[in-house]
Amino acid sequence: MITIQRLKVRLAHPRHSKRLKVFFIALLLGLGLIYLYFQHGTGSFNRSSADSHLERLARHSKNQILEPVFVFEKLGNFEPKETEERTGPGQNGKPHYVGPEKQNEARNIFMEYGINLIVSDEISLDRAVPDMRNPECKHWDYPEDLPKTSVVIVFHNEGWSTLLRTVHSVLNRSPPQFLEEVLLVDDFSDKRAGRGQPPLLVPLGQGLVPLGANLQNLNEYIKQFNGKVRLVKNVEREGLIRSKARGAKEARGEVVLFLDSHCEVNLNWLPPLLAPILKDRTTMTVPIIDGIDKDTLEYRPVYQGNQRFRGIFEWGMFYKETEIPQREAERHKYISEPYKSPTHAGGLFAIDREFFLKLGAYDPGLLVWGGEQYELSFKIWQCGGSIEWVPCSRVGHIYRGFMPYNFGKLAEKKKGPLITINNKRVIEVWFDDEYKEYFYTREPLARFLDMGDITEQLELKKQLGCKNFKWFMENVAYDLPLKYPELPPNVYWGELRNEAVGLCMDSMGHSPPTLMGISACHGYGNNQLVRLNAKGQLGLGERCIEADRQGIKLAFCRLGTVDGPWLYDSETKSLRHRQQQKCVAVHPQTNQLHLAPCVDVNNYQKWTFKTVVPNW
Repeated sequence: MITIQRLKVRLAHPRHSKRLKVFFIALLLGLGLIYLYFQHGTGSFNRSSADSHLERLARHSKNQILEPVFVFEKLGNFEPKETEERTGPGQNGKPHYVGPEKQNEARNIFMEYGINLIVSDEISLDRAVPDMRNPECKHWDYPEDLPKTSVVIVFHNEGWSTLLRTVHSVLNRSPPQFLEEVLLVDDFSDKRAGRGQPPLLVPLGQGLVPLGANLQNLNEYIKQFNGKVRLVKNVEREGLIRSKARGAKEARGEVVLFLDSHCEVNLNWLPPLLAPILKDRTTMTVPIIDGIDKDTLEYRPVYQGNQRFRGIFEWGMFYKETEIPQREAERHKYISEPYKSPTHAGGLFAIDREFFLKLGAYDPGLLVWGGEQYELSFKIWQCGGSIEWVPCSRVGHIYRGFMPYNFGKLAEKKKGPLITINNKRVIEVWFDDEYKEYFYTREPLARFLDMGDITEQLELKKQLGCKNFKWFMENVAYDLPLKYPELPPNVYWGELRNEAVGLCMDSMGHSPPTLMGISACHGYGNNQLVRLNAKGQLGLGERCIEADRQGIKLAFCRLGTVDGPWLYDSETKSLRHRQQQKCVAVHPQTNQLHLAPCVDVNNYQKWTFKTVVPNW
C-alpha cells in the first residue's frame, strides 16, 4: 500500500515528474480528440479540422495565450505599427464628387447599380480608410494561432471597382497567416459590368490593362494574387442564400467569413473576429458595420461614440437594433470586448465552417434573400451555439439606394411576397406555437402563403437536440419584449372601407409621420391592410394609426406599447377615438380623413372591415 508520504516522494522524483507531465499532455490531447469527435458527429468529422484543433491544444499547453489579453502599456500584437498617409480621390474615407461633365453619366449608371460607380472608379482600390474603433481596440494581444479563414464574397451584377475594392481591402488589412483565401462566388451575373463608363484600368503584370466586362478577364486579374483569390460561378441564378451555402462548401479555411460585394474592411479587423471562435468553435462573430455613402463613397460611422447595440426583431420579422442591456454590459470589464446578441443583420459574419455545415448551413428552402439571418441566428442559439458582436472589428458597407436587380426565375413559381414566405418558413420551424401567433397577428396574410415542405428542417432540429423558442426568449432575447411586447390578438383586420364613398383607408405609400388617405379598394392588403387589436391599437404594417387636429395619421408606434385609443362598433360601423370621443370621418368635399363628432346615421363615418383573402 502506498502512503500519501511515499506518493509525494515519488512525485517529487524528476523521472516521475517527467512521466506525469507527458501523461497529462497525452491525456489532454486525447480528451480534445474525443471532444471534437462528438462535436462534429461521426458523419461530419473532418480529420484536417481535428488535426488543426489538436495542434492548437498542444501549443496552448506550452503557455501560449488562448484568449485576447488587454495590454494598455503597448500596442497589440497585430496592430499596424504605422499608417501611411495617402492623398487622392476618396483617400482616408473622404467624400469624392464627379465633375459636371460626368453628372449625367453618373446618374444613368446609378439607376443600374444603386451606387455611383463613376465616383467609385475614380477612387483607388487600395484607398486608406479612417480608423473608427474605440481607442481600447489598439491594445489587445490576440492568440498567434488563430484559425485560417476563407472570406466568401457573393456577387451578382456588381460593379467591378466596388467588388475589387472589397477584395483589395481584405488582402491589405488581414494578417496573411490567417487568410486562407478570398473566394468570389458569382451568382450568374449577366450584365456588362460598368456599362456606360470607360474600362476600369487594373494592374496586371508590369502595367495597367483594362478590365472588361467578362469573368475571363476577372480570372486573369486575380492570378496576380497567386491563388489567394479564387472565383467560382453558378451555372444558373441561385440567389444570395444558396450562393453563400455553396461558398461555405467550396471554402478551404477552417472559418468561413461572409462579406457583401461592396465593403471595405477596417484596420486590424480579422483577429478580433477569429479569437472568440478559437475559444469556442460554436460562436459566430459579427463585425460592427460602418456606412459608405452610395453617392460619394464617404466612409463614416453608423454608431456614435461608445454606443453598443445588438440585433433583435419585431414580430413582423423586421430587423431592429437595441442598446445592449445592463445584464450583458456588466459581464465585461472593457467596452471593446465582444458581447452577446440574439441576432444579426445577415450579410457580414464569421463562423467555424464545420459547425456551420453541421447546422445545415442555410435552409435550402429559403429563396434568394430575406429571413436567412433569423434562421441562422435561431439555429445557432437554440442548438448550442452563440452569437457575439465584436466592437474591435469594423467593416464599411455601401447601403444602396435601391435593389438594382430582381429575383428573376427564382421566384416565378412562388405566389406572394418572397421575404414573407421565407419568414413564415423560419418561424414555423423555430418558433413555439405561442410565438407563431404573434407573427400571424402582425402579418395576417402570411397564413395563406405556401412555404413549402419543412419536414427535413424539423428533423434536423430534432437530431441536433435544439432548445425551444421560449428558452431563446427568456435567456437570449430577454430584452426584446421591452420594446416589442407580445401582441394582443386582432379583433378586426382587412381593408377598411367607407360606406359613403366606397373607398378604403390607405397609407398612400408614404412613410410616417404622414396623413392617411383613401383610395380605390384593391384587395391586395399591403398599404390598405389595417388591423385593430384587442387593446385598441390600430396598425398598418409595423406602424400605428393615430389622430390629432391635422387629421388621421400614420405614425411610429410608441416603443414598448401595444395598446391604443380606438374602438370599433360593428353595429353602428363607427371607429371611435376613446380619449377625444370623436369618430373617424371622410370630409364630403375634400375626401380628407379627420375626427368629427360621432353621428350614427352619417355614412361618411361608417366603416366596414373586410377580411382580405389574397389570390395566391
